[in-house]
Amino acid sequence: MDTDLLSDTFVDLADTMVADFDVIDFLHLLTDRSVALLAAGAAGVVLADPRGELRVAAASSEEAGLLELFQLQNDQGPCLECFRTGRPVTATDLGAPDRRWPRFAQAATQAGFATVEALPMRLRDQVIGALNLFRAEPGPLDPADLRIAQALADVATIGLLQERTVRRREAVAEQLQVALNSRVVIEQAKGKLAERLGLDMDRAFTMLRDYARTTNQHLTDVARDFVTSSTAEFPPPARRQPSRRQPSLRQPSLRQPSRRQPDR
Repeated sequence: MDTDLLSDTFVDLADTMVADFDVIDFLHLLTDRSVALLAAGAAGVVLADPRGELRVAAASSEEAGLLELFQLQNDQGPCLECFRTGRPVTATDLGAPDRRWPRFAQAATQAGFATVEALPMRLRDQVIGALNLFRAEPGPLDPADLRIAQALADVATIGLLQERTVRRREAVAEQLQVALNSRVVIEQAKGKLAERLGLDMDRAFTMLRDYARTTNQHLTDVARDFVTSSTAEFPPPARRQPSRRQPSLRQPSLRQPSRRQPDR
């Protein structure tokens, strides 16, 4: 095994904090390096979506990708069992007569593979997917290679979960900043309204909120409109749509012209 490549792979899989992190490229790195480092002919990754359903995320070859998709579509295969149990699953001879998952086994042997090792992508009790190694030769993977394969899957899992946490934290931080900015605008509106009508701040806030609910608007929008309005009236006057002068449809006069009475 190329120890330098192995070291570089662990470094690359652990480095998910870069600004231009790409999940798909990251997973293709995992499958390609798994093939390069281990006695595997192909590798694939399936990941669970937010609803818990598995999706093909990456594959080192078209054949491996199709086999992963075949497992999902037929609801049978080592990767599904691995994901559901959170434990490694090995199919050492897919051509054996007593084979499990008969439809998948037939498809795999037709694609030239005799063995599949499915390794869970798991952190403690959280399973997010599976790394699957396809081999042309029957028989289990060497125990040392199997430990390295699981280590690669573990490091990739930690990297993915860390990246998800960062994105979630950034989203929460952005939402918090929006909320804080909105609060500033509302406080300004409360102050302006309290000063204008001689109210306390609680009563001013109640008026703003009640008006927002009555008119089916966001409280922040009502507050911002009131703060930026050139008038201090509240409730604000109804907005008038700019009108264009239409030609009058009336006749110049609907009254008959008065007839002058003859002089008597």
